[in-house]
Amino acid sequence: MDAGGGISFQVISADQTIALRHSVLWPNAPVSQVLLPEDNAGIHVGAFVTGAGIEVPIAVISLFLEPLPIDNANDGDDMEERNRPTSGFFSVAEPDTDECRAEGATIPRPSVRFRKFACNPLFQGQGVGSGLLEYAIETVAKEKLGGTVIWCDARVATEGWYRRRGLAPFGKTFYKSDVEYVRMKRDL
Repeated sequence: MDAGGGISFQVISADQTIALRHSVLWPNAPVSQVLLPEDNAGIHVGAFVTGAGIEVPIAVISLFLEPLPIDNANDGDDMEERNRPTSGFFSVAEPDTDECRAEGATIPRPSVRFRKFACNPLFQGQGVGSGLLEYAIETVAKEKLGGTVIWCDARVATEGWYRRRGLAPFGKTFYKSDVEYVRMKRDL
């Protein structure tokens, strides 16, 4: 899809996300830090400069059907274990807020988690990341995955950016390595 302004968005392979994930998110860590065991189960989207003849994405985001955590009560070393998908591909329902009812049964709402969202620093502040996030939410999370809520673990330093795009924090802050994070979500 061409977003105008010379930027287009398209579904890409997990392999096409790795270099940008590494250079932007964890440049001083081994590449293995940006690889996810569930990468093959996700949908990955890249932003590209239209007509530039460059086949390298300038921004990437990865989406997964993954339960919405109720809280962050167990901070610490078990973070990666808690972040793995569990109990199928439906969210853990919060009382009276994240459920839908069908014929008397309670059905958890599908939730979509986005991870490893990275934008080349040369293109930051130009709407590329905002456009990619909105495309990922509308086209992938809602249409392709049927999600009704989207969430992420955001670096606390970027919380304001996500708030301006309609996400709200939930749960306690926590650390991955020495970086502080907060969970954020948005109803779709």
